[in-house]
Amino acid sequence: MTDMSRRKALIGAATTALAAGVAVTAKAASFGNPDRPGEGAINARNPQDLTDPGPQNPALANQFPSIQNPPATDVNGMPMYWSSFNTAHKRIQNGGWAREVTQADFGISTEISGVNMRLSAGGIREMHWHQQAEWAIMLDGNCRITTLDEQGRASVRDVKAGDLWYFPPGLPHSLQGTGSNGCEFLIAFDNGAASEFNTLLVTDWIAHTPPEVLAANFGVPVEAFKNVPLHNLWIFQGTEPGSLEAAQRAVASKKGAPVLPVTFSLADSKPARITRGGHVQIADSTNFHISQNIAAALVTVHPGGLRELHWHPNADEWQYYVKGKGRVTVFDTGPKALTADFAAGDIGYVRKGLGHYVQNTGDTDLIFVEVFKANHFAEVSLSDWITHTPPEMVMQTLNISAETLAQFPRDRPDIMPE
Repeated sequence: MTDMSRRKALIGAATTALAAGVAVTAKAASFGNPDRPGEGAINARNPQDLTDPGPQNPALANQFPSIQNPPATDVNGMPMYWSSFNTAHKRIQNGGWAREVTQADFGISTEISGVNMRLSAGGIREMHWHQQAEWAIMLDGNCRITTLDEQGRASVRDVKAGDLWYFPPGLPHSLQGTGSNGCEFLIAFDNGAASEFNTLLVTDWIAHTPPEVLAANFGVPVEAFKNVPLHNLWIFQGTEPGSLEAAQRAVASKKGAPVLPVTFSLADSKPARITRGGHVQIADSTNFHISQNIAAALVTVHPGGLRELHWHPNADEWQYYVKGKGRVTVFDTGPKALTADFAAGDIGYVRKGLGHYVQNTGDTDLIFVEVFKANHFAEVSLSDWITHTPPEMVMQTLNISAETLAQFPRDRPDIMPE
């Protein structure tokens, strides 16, 4: 019997048994992994194949059922694409804290590094700038952001949960928690090696410039700088700011305000797609015009829903999980396939062009952010491709009937069910 005939027989037997209400045991079939030797518990024959008598950390292992007991379709392995802020060291200071995951911690993440930061009410992330673009999404509370563009036009804005900000490379800025509870946010840099712990700080520059040069530069006596901090502040506790209008008046320039706003409300934006399974909201240079280096999507998948099989042709995908539980399988040439589980605070990374899905495995909405080092969001849907290829070719390739093909979703559903 050929492999294809064997697979047809197995599928037929399984379908018949299920229709009759008969349980199909794991050992009755090996469909689900076309490669040999077969992988996954379904292909185990000795009960000891499924035991693990060695040292255990159940609290950790139980969070990763798809790693501990992978589906039989996983094959050959690939670089781990899971990481988490939950295991990242916190830098805590008076005024807030931050933790980061860079390529130094997460080797696969070459294009994006991430920072999770909290500022208390009045807490300040001191005036600084980066050599990379900074994109951020607010996770909780309220924050005041200030920046100056290369033409000397200042911007002061307040942001809330679900809002974005974007600072092009090299533009100076500061952040401050406002309101009764301060704020928490996620930052993404368009360089996997970028670190929030190594930024260009105004206190460092002042402290390491000769006093007579400072005096000449600012037109004040040398003694004016005798109390400047000798060590950087990074995060520190400040007094809560006054009204936004007063701050905007104080920084106003004759040159006016920046032409392009540095903030955008992603959570309040019109979804690009809504289905019974969830919705997708997109922010890139087409609607958040200043964001030329980073595109993003905020994805909500309802319980039982599936972020459909797809890939991104223009950039690697860096994922941040905001809420819920999910499962992802990434497919690569080889063939290679690896399945991993994700929860709130976790990070995923899928290289450009690799096929994947995101499945809601919990009983609440799964919410996550997709971030790309690109000026626009781009995606190719597997079902969209299949249903827009000549039917005869598809049926011959996948060995399916016209009736089956006719049921496939068309025109990129994004999230199933439609």
